[in-house]
Amino acid sequence: MKEIMKISIVIPAYNEENRIVKTLEHYADYFDKKDIKYELLVVLNGCVDSTLELVESVQKKYATIKIIDIKQAGKGLAIKVGFKNALTRENDLIGFVDADMATQPQYFYELIERIGDADGIVASRYMKESTTIPARPWIKEWGRIIVYNPLIFLLFGMKYIDYQCGAKLFKREAVETIVDQLTVRQWAFDVELLYLMKKHEFIIKEIPTVWQDQDDSKFGLNSGIGMIGHLFTLRMQYFKKNK
Repeated sequence: MKEIMKISIVIPAYNEENRIVKTLEHYADYFDKKDIKYELLVVLNGCVDSTLELVESVQKKYATIKIIDIKQAGKGLAIKVGFKNALTRENDLIGFVDADMATQPQYFYELIERIGDADGIVASRYMKESTTIPARPWIKEWGRIIVYNPLIFLLFGMKYIDYQCGAKLFKREAVETIVDQLTVRQWAFDVELLYLMKKHEFIIKEIPTVWQDQDDSKFGLNSGIGMIGHLFTLRMQYFKKNK
């Protein structure tokens, strides 16, 4: 008899009262139909709106929803807290997805289907076979191609097409190995996560996805500029560790 896979999907949530209910309902309804054991682990971080009350109301309908409420804001911090909590249960796969449902549940499920022998798998908005709706503004595309990706390769020796897509999934051993080493609390979290996977020689593959861009994204121009500064800080941090 085939053992049923257990999966924890961490959903970091910062003031998501306008969209968290729809995301949780769509994910729960979709995964309820799959032959897996899953949990949606919502990690509220620094919320000052009604996100908590709304998640609690949805939780009454779906027993698979779990809630953690931390007072400090930061997507990276929320994911780390979620990872550590997910490791206290017998989850085979642990990943995360953005609360805005830019990645619809069927496309997150593709990560589960295609992880195979790899230690982790990340969705990419920019591969040849990917679809982004609507198309990304040219200034963001050129910023990524000319500045951001080459800088990460220069600083960390990594070569992914999309570092920041908010849909990633890893096998338990990989998360257990790196979770206590995560330090970034905000946007550059994904880069540190992938770099730690690289340092520990885990195999992480990248696959194309379908991405529905959201109008009220919290990641803007100032966040992008700040992230570049964080990349240099992160590189110095690991340079000092490796000396």
